[in-house]
Amino acid sequence: MTESQTPAIGIEEKDLKAINAGLGQTLADTFTLYLKTHGYHWNVTGPHFRSLHLMLEEQYQALFEAADDLAERMRALGEKAPGSMAEMLELATLKDHEPTDDAMTMVKNLQRDHEAVAAAIRPLSEAADEAGDGATADLYNARLDFHEETAWMLRAFAS
Repeated sequence: MTESQTPAIGIEEKDLKAINAGLGQTLADTFTLYLKTHGYHWNVTGPHFRSLHLMLEEQYQALFEAADDLAERMRALGEKAPGSMAEMLELATLKDHEPTDDAMTMVKNLQRDHEAVAAAIRPLSEAADEAGDGATADLYNARLDFHEETAWMLRAFAS
């Protein structure tokens, strides 16, 4: 993320920097979770194969779309989005590789990650709102809803 063009949209430059840093981390965590979910989708086995395979497909598709929304929000706020695996891994807080053959371990890993992303997003949404960036706060709130609901679905599946 080398080039920055500060847009004149009524948000202080220091706030834009903080908002973009949060968006970058959220994007990296989203992309990491997308890859992990997609990998589990490909490799899940066992008696719950079909239901898990389909559920994970829905989740990775939603995560991929969310990554695009987050990256485009960064661009709208004058910052380049991370565009390589190296950049994503540098910014991400989630573990990128947790191979397992056990379907329930996959479910629990994903549940934990969705809960972690939700916990990280909540203060970012509040900070964006306080900085007068309602659009980013709205984006975060939509992501928060998705991650909380997905964590719930995974918890219910594992119980």
